[in-house]
Amino acid sequence: MCRWAAYVGPKIFLEQIVTAPHQSLIAQSQHAREGKAETNGDGFGLAWYDERPEPGLYRDILPAWSDPNLRSLARQVRSGLFLAHVRASTGTATNRSNCHPFAVGRWSFMHNGQVGGYERLRRRLDMLLPEELYGHRVGTTDSEVMFLLALSLGLDQDPAGALGRLAGLGEDLAAPLGPQPLLRFTAALSDGKTLYAVRYASDAFAPSLYYRAGPAGGVTVASEPLDAEHAGWQSLPPGSFATVTAEGVAVQPFRPLRDEAGRAA
Repeated sequence: MCRWAAYVGPKIFLEQIVTAPHQSLIAQSQHAREGKAETNGDGFGLAWYDERPEPGLYRDILPAWSDPNLRSLARQVRSGLFLAHVRASTGTATNRSNCHPFAVGRWSFMHNGQVGGYERLRRRLDMLLPEELYGHRVGTTDSEVMFLLALSLGLDQDPAGALGRLAGLGEDLAAPLGPQPLLRFTAALSDGKTLYAVRYASDAFAPSLYYRAGPAGGVTVASEPLDAEHAGWQSLPPGSFATVTAEGVAVQPFRPLRDEAGRAA
C-alpha cells in the first residue's frame, strides 16, 4: 500500500509536507508507521496548482528518499494546493506512467488501496472507459482506471456521488471473484480549487487517513501524521468523504451507490 499527503491553504513550500517534518512523506517512504508495507519505494509524484488551471506534475520511478531533484523541487516550489504520493506497488510495473498523482485537465488524483481481483478485472474495467477518456489510460494500475472512471461518472458535477458510484461499480465487479476484500479506497483528488478525500473499505481495514488544520491557516490531509507527537491530527472515520478548503474540513458519510435494483448506480 502507498502513503500520501495533500495540502490546501495559504501558499507554503512543498518541503513543509514532503521533506521537512519528522514523519514527512519521504520519511514515510522508508518507515511507514501505519501502512501495510513499511517501505514505499516504487516511485513517487507531485501535483501542484499555481497560476494555471491544470496542475504541474512531477513523477519518477526512483525511491523518494534517493532523488535529489525531489528535495530541490520541494525546497523551491510554493503552492496553496498540492498532492504528494509515495508508491508501494501491489503488482503492477514500476514505471513513470504508474506513479501517482494522475492528472486530466484541471483534475488530479492519487490513491492508496486496491480493487479485489484487479488482474482478472483489468480488461473489463478498461472497456468501461468512454472513448474520450480512454486515451488518458497510459499506465496499468487500478488507481488510474478508477480515476478515469470517476471522471466518466460525473466527477465534475458531483465528486462525492461520482466516487460513490465508482465504489459501487468496483464492489459489484469484484464480488463474483471470491472472498478477498472487494475494495479498499483511500484517495485524494482536486479540481484546483477544492481538495477532496475519501476513506472507505468493504471490510474492516480501511487504510489510515488523518487531517489537521495549521496554526496559520490551511489544512493537511495525510495517510499518517507528519510529526512525532501526532499533535492536532484527527482520524477521518472509515466510510467518510471530506471536502477540504483553507477554512476547514466538512465530513459526510460515504457509501457505494446503487440503484433500486441493487446495481451500481
